[in-house]
Amino acid sequence: MIGDVVELDVGPIAHGGHCVARLEGRVVFVRHTLPGERVRAVITDGTDTSRFLRADAVEVLDAAAGRVDSRCGYAGPGGCGGCDFQHVGLATQHRLLGDVVREQLLRLAGIDREVAVEAPDDGDGLGWRTRVAWAVDGDGRTGLRKHRSHDVVPIEHCPIAHPSLPEVTGERWSAGRVDAVVSSEGDAIVVADEETVRGRRHARESVRGRTFRVTGSGFWQVHPRAAEVLAEAVLAMVVPRTGERIADLYSGVGLFTAFLAEAVGPDGAVVSVESEAGAVRDARRNLHDLPQARIIDDRVERALRTGKVGSCDAVVLDPPRSGAKARVVREIVELGPSRVVYVACDPAALARDVASFGEHGYELADLRAYALFPMTHHVECVALLRRSSDLTR
Repeated sequence: MIGDVVELDVGPIAHGGHCVARLEGRVVFVRHTLPGERVRAVITDGTDTSRFLRADAVEVLDAAAGRVDSRCGYAGPGGCGGCDFQHVGLATQHRLLGDVVREQLLRLAGIDREVAVEAPDDGDGLGWRTRVAWAVDGDGRTGLRKHRSHDVVPIEHCPIAHPSLPEVTGERWSAGRVDAVVSSEGDAIVVADEETVRGRRHARESVRGRTFRVTGSGFWQVHPRAAEVLAEAVLAMVVPRTGERIADLYSGVGLFTAFLAEAVGPDGAVVSVESEAGAVRDARRNLHDLPQARIIDDRVERALRTGKVGSCDAVVLDPPRSGAKARVVREIVELGPSRVVYVACDPAALARDVASFGEHGYELADLRAYALFPMTHHVECVALLRRSSDLTR
């Protein structure tokens, strides 16, 4: 079965960067294609008894509108797994991402909602990634991994990497991972196996007039405009008022906390919950001028369960890709917020958690989606949930 070449009529886009086709009644998830195409594809995963198969399109027999020539020599079957849509025009990428978010909300939360994906800039989709985690192969060469594989594809130049990113691809490394970082302030850093080997230890990132410290390869949004776009979306949905008490969960280095704290003022309070040690240290530095911001160094689940967070007027959460999950949703609801703003990097996790909030009387009141990772299947969403009782008043 693996290695067989088949002809497929390609159906709708699916979450994960592939489209859905059928072969003798079985679902086939096909990469490197577009809805409406007919392709010749090679089976990459599955057996005669598998419930579904995976395949790579290796020849386009009938092309769909929106297909373009790839500008990356490493994309495509057998190449780097980082970009899913190098063969897709940007406008079509945005439409496909919106289709994915809509499908996940409908299937997992029972919500049928049109989703228009916004782009943070009018660029060509290249040269945006300010943080790259390079894998290292057995010969010490940097590269990126194949799709669903630990195999490393050596890469000389990544087209989506920011042009000011420090160069590491021409060297040999003994580390297993090499992170290259360039900040909005021009700090260029190289971290090998979590040890800074080039540049300063801390990157400085500027957003809305504030400067944030991010140590080494610590988490920060990779698109140059992402932090600003998401901060503005969160503030627009929370509408923080002077004197309110707000919780910022999975708060990282304090991006949202800082602007929420400014908005609620000295008579308000923002409780910032984060468990990653480096992020907590950076947050203490980033929030030192805001006494109304209180940092809780703990896992979100435990901080909520033990009552450390306390009642809140509003909650902001930016959970990991797996989502917050039902227990955390239940604990958030018990805080009594009138509104919850959820920042999500995975539409499936978002939809599952929106369904959980729905079970506790919170409805999806607003949703914005952003193409912050051009050429990939990733999409960032910001959702506003409100108590149903408040919406009917």
